[in-house]
Amino acid sequence: IPILFKDMTYEQAIKRLEEIVTGLESGTLELEKFTEYMAEAEKLNAFCEGVLNQLQEKSIQTKP
Repeated sequence: IPILFKDMTYEQAIKRLEEIVTGLESGTLELEKFTEYMAEAEKLNAFCEGVLNQLQEKSIQTKP
């Protein structure tokens, strides 16, 4: 999990992703802001995938 999101919960990351998607879908963003949002969304997506992968690994380890 990227250090950038060490204090962020999965739920907070999903909420931020939803905010970004809303901004991207608005069609009113300047190119620079659009690019910033896309970069942040990629990092948030990687964070969320990491959290889900960790949960999956824990689930596998706890199965008898």
